[in-house]
Amino acid sequence: MKIKPGIYRHYKGHNYRVIGVAKHSENLEDLVVYKALYDNELSKFWVRPLDNFLAEIEINGKKISRFSFLRNLDNYSNP
Repeated sequence: MKIKPGIYRHYKGHNYRVIGVAKHSENLEDLVVYKALYDNELSKFWVRPLDNFLAEIEINGKKISRFSFLRNLDNYSNP
């Protein structure tokens, strides 16, 4: 499974920049590496299993993507 770098929106509303996919050093699981594009006092950088990042979740009986692709990084300036 692949994911393209770019800007994604989490279903709760915040935007993130997907940097790429890394491998877990112990089990070789694919992990998405992404950066919060808002002030987050916990961390700017995050990782999440690829399957989880691409998963659909159910909100009020409707299935939606956990993260939705917004745009490529072309002409994007990093805040």
